[in-house]
Amino acid sequence: MMAPTHDLIIIGAGPAGMSAAISAAALGLKTLLLDEQPHPGGQIYRHVTQVPPRVAAVLGPDYLHGRGLAERLQQCGVDYRSGALVWEITQDLVLTVQQDERSYRLRARQIIAATGAMERPSPLPGWTLPGVLNAGAAQIAMKTSASVPQGPVVLAGAGPLLLLVACQLLEAGAEVTAVVQTSPPENLRRALPHLAAALGAAQYLMKGLKMLWRLRRAGVPLYQGASALRIEGKGQAERVRFSVGARDHTLAAKVVLLHHGVVPNTQLSRQLRLDHRWDALNLCWTPVVDEGGQTSLEGLRIAGDGAGIAGARAAESAGIIAAAHAALAIGKSDAAACAALIAQAGAERARHLKIRPFLDTLYRPPQWLASPPDEAIVCRCEEVSAGQIREMARLGCQGPNQTKFFSRCGMGPCQGRMCGLSVTQILAQELGKPPEEVGAYHIRTPLKPIALASLAALADTEPLASE
Repeated sequence: MMAPTHDLIIIGAGPAGMSAAISAAALGLKTLLLDEQPHPGGQIYRHVTQVPPRVAAVLGPDYLHGRGLAERLQQCGVDYRSGALVWEITQDLVLTVQQDERSYRLRARQIIAATGAMERPSPLPGWTLPGVLNAGAAQIAMKTSASVPQGPVVLAGAGPLLLLVACQLLEAGAEVTAVVQTSPPENLRRALPHLAAALGAAQYLMKGLKMLWRLRRAGVPLYQGASALRIEGKGQAERVRFSVGARDHTLAAKVVLLHHGVVPNTQLSRQLRLDHRWDALNLCWTPVVDEGGQTSLEGLRIAGDGAGIAGARAAESAGIIAAAHAALAIGKSDAAACAALIAQAGAERARHLKIRPFLDTLYRPPQWLASPPDEAIVCRCEEVSAGQIREMARLGCQGPNQTKFFSRCGMGPCQGRMCGLSVTQILAQELGKPPEEVGAYHIRTPLKPIALASLAALADTEPLASE
């Protein structure tokens, strides 16, 4: 068995990963932080150490909070490796990493996976047309290249990010012609009992109200409770059609940005066959973890939105908590110092979590999103439609993994990242079973495509692994 190269290895340099690394270094652990991106920040704080002032002004103070975290990371002395893709983890906590087109192996006493969240797929008719993107992709373009969409932009979906991106695009000078919100009207009624608790995190409510006010002040139409959403065009997006109640609407659009919330990125935890549960409120899978992020594999912890969507500031606290628990498990750090960190970060995290029941209920995805029309493409990699998945169920397919035998659904480069949730939900409805019985795709290594030359480099990796 390979000897441990580090006390703690952290995967992902978003808010949870950065705070975990800073805390672990302060606790005296030999810590390594691996991140696929060229700079720290994750998705939420993407490019925050490099962003020009004029772009930073558009993105706002919440985004710039990540700069202070990234600066503390750079000052703490932790071993940080950018451009490092973790494409396999074994049951004995050995990681295989690709960096500079070469793969090498490492082993840790404890691992914290801080791989964050990904946008929920929106399998609508026309969502594969050129000009249709996730709202998060448009935000990343602003962060990394100061790029904004040209021509009429329609944003459609639900969730705080939809409103945030609309406001940021307005500030950047984009032509935002409408925001089409798909949250069902009954969501507000169901969310109201959680409002009193949400007042404990009133700053989030105020941000939401300010964004709505900004859009109304700019004269951007806000459509509520939209359904039957579809995107049409010859060779590219040209218009968006939808219904609100009994009234049909058609909006011209050159760019359509979709967003129906974010869900935990479970590719790594699925590869390890960790225990997961179906979150009936948020309609997604989440890994089963305890208060310290410990999963069903001893020594492997998950921190941040990868363990359940809670937001960037709560993720930051979760990283501290996971690092302190990892230090306690290793036994090299002062127990009192670890306990103090856990208590302080736990109180901070609890404060940020007060808003979640209200937000999760208010922006619960509409049921029709899980029941796309037969013609809608679900698996973008292999161009498998919702109708084909339903036909598989009628022919005897009992779960996502069997769809690979009936078609190539889920067998593309993304390994079901884009279609997995939708496939589970469509099969569950067609089979009359709950999603937890239908299950999810088995994820296999490599987690992302790698070159054969990188794989061959495993024959000579000791210099890289010990740097």
